[in-house]
Amino acid sequence: MKIARIAATPLNVPLQVTLLGLDKAASLSACVVEVETDNGIVGHGFTAITEEEVVARIIDAVAGPAIIGDDPLAHERIWDKLYWTLMPRGQTGYAAHALAAIDVALWDIKGKALNQPIWRLIGGARPRVPIYATFGFGFFDREQLADAARLWVSQGFRRLKMTVGHEALRRRDVRPIEDIIREDEARIAAVRTAVGPDIALYIDANCSLDLYHATRLAEMIKPHGISFFEEPLTQNDALQMAQLRRQTGMALACGQNEGLLFRFRDLLLHEAVDYLQPNVVISGGFTQSVKVAALAAAFNVPVANGGAWSFHNMHLQAGLANGTLVEHHYLAVELCRQIYTGLPTPKDGFMTLPDAPGLGFELNRDVVGELAKLPLSRGAGKG
Repeated sequence: MKIARIAATPLNVPLQVTLLGLDKAASLSACVVEVETDNGIVGHGFTAITEEEVVARIIDAVAGPAIIGDDPLAHERIWDKLYWTLMPRGQTGYAAHALAAIDVALWDIKGKALNQPIWRLIGGARPRVPIYATFGFGFFDREQLADAARLWVSQGFRRLKMTVGHEALRRRDVRPIEDIIREDEARIAAVRTAVGPDIALYIDANCSLDLYHATRLAEMIKPHGISFFEEPLTQNDALQMAQLRRQTGMALACGQNEGLLFRFRDLLLHEAVDYLQPNVVISGGFTQSVKVAALAAAFNVPVANGGAWSFHNMHLQAGLANGTLVEHHYLAVELCRQIYTGLPTPKDGFMTLPDAPGLGFELNRDVVGELAKLPLSRGAGKG
């Protein structure tokens, strides 16, 4: 069996948030990849959280041609070839995204060729995984945020995540950072009051705070019982993450946007995290994410899904003994429901893994074709 065709399609997917009386237009960009073998098996991959037209061009012009004719089941050999083709001096960024999308498609092929779902091929640790709902976006005001939290709890979710920091270091908000984190504390308090003490609550700063303000926020919100603080610091600075963890005693998580194994190693060596968060559609695909999880296991640290795209990442978390949470990101899930068929539905705070081979769901090529005709938006939200 040989790789015969590789094609990447960048998408800007319009979304409409119609919750709690809110009628807000949004969008997310993504890149889908199809890899076809000479015997007709087609695997599909995916990546997001970057400029997807750039990723698509890398795949079509550089990465794809480099592996035409290769054995699609030799994922380790292909991963190494693509690493030396795309990022030989340690670069990540677009290159890691392109590699991840192709790797996910190859694992989809592997599952279809062997008639097994990916989570079983990885290790089959558990047939269902706990999920948390990312619901608390910056466009909600405090009252809407509390109402949204109650809504998700009423739908069976016992674990919730909300954003903080409001991209403070990017200066997209004219308020002083001190004012931003004070408002964050008030928003977190509103959610905790709305859902009570028994619901797990996570927060995510999307790398938008410095050490001083992340420490201040962590201290301010301690009474509200935060289960982990995700990506609190710019650049996932391992030394500063370790300092934040020691000073505040708050559980920290990060890693969803890291592209190379040594970055995860450094987070572990410096005792900077309580959860490592490789994301299979960003962090080099399943091939590297499994290695990240093994590295974490050597430090007795669990892995969890951050950065959305639950239907891909559920396979990693279900396959591995140290896998834990899957992120059910409202906007990302809505995107996936547009472009895929056969997606599972969460129930009572858990996702049951599919028995179908490969990823267990398929691209809706008609919808993807229509979306591909839409102009790509530089202002599109990133998942």
